Amino acid sequence: MEIDRRAFIASLGGVAAVNLMDHEAKADALEHYMEEKLDAGVAAQQPEKFPTVAEIEAQIETRPFRRGAGSVFTSSRGNVKILEKMPDKPTLHDFFRLRFAPANHVLQSATRAMKTGMSEEIILACLLHDCVLSLIKPDHGWWGAQLFEPYIPEKSAFAIRYHQTLRFYADDDAGYEYPDQYYRIFGHDYQPPQYIADTYKMLKNHKWYMEPRLVTVNDLYAFDPNAKVSIDPFEDIIGRHFKQPKEGLGFDNSPSAHMWRTLSRPDQPL
Repeated sequence: MEIDRRAFIASLGGVAAVNLMDHEAKADALEHYMEEKLDAGVAAQQPEKFPTVAEIEAQIETRPFRRGAGSVFTSSRGNVKILEKMPDKPTLHDFFRLRFAPANHVLQSATRAMKTGMSEEIILACLLHDCVLSLIKPDHGWWGAQLFEPYIPEKSAFAIRYHQTLRFYADDDAGYEYPDQYYRIFGHDYQPPQYIADTYKMLKNHKWYMEPRLVTVNDLYAFDPNAKVSIDPFEDIIGRHFKQPKEGLGFDNSPSAHMWRTLSRPDQPL
């Protein structure tokens, strides 16, 4: 077994603490450290036990929030923070900076789509497909399509709307596997509701099936915590395909303007 000397010394409290130990204490500490590392390694090799749907449901009353709340309304690390005020005429870039941030996942997804030669409509859909999770999580494909539909190409909106359905169905030919993460989120015995199954049947015969399918493919492999991404490479695509209203998002009286205003001011009580 290889031992990281620095990590071992740090686990004991640093060099000063080690210098106060006699040889026997150091030997015991090393043995205990190696035992812990061995146990951790063995545990890591065991197959993960995914929860059941019933076990996940039993967790509902253990939390002060519901899992479907958008991320601007909740905090996983204590109290929520004061959000920076949006500009008077906010742009998509402003929302990425002030409400969708860090947006690492969608930026990774769009980056992968760009590198693999996807169309600009698909790249844009990948860039936007999960942004609505800041507002709401259930049915986020439909909510996301509604949020962006007044401003983007029809194919991009279609891809955003139906990637939610296709993520539950593997497609070996397209390179999409059912993610282990869904076993953790929904339960290993989860079955999508009937409306999802019916939508999937419709999509299998649709001329645009590959649009949302390509979003799921670029979605699946976009969770690298070390990836360095930026919205900058997509500025030209946004400029060509996103119809930025001159009044600012939320103030152009579009069918989804109220959704943008809600994201702008999530602390409003009514």
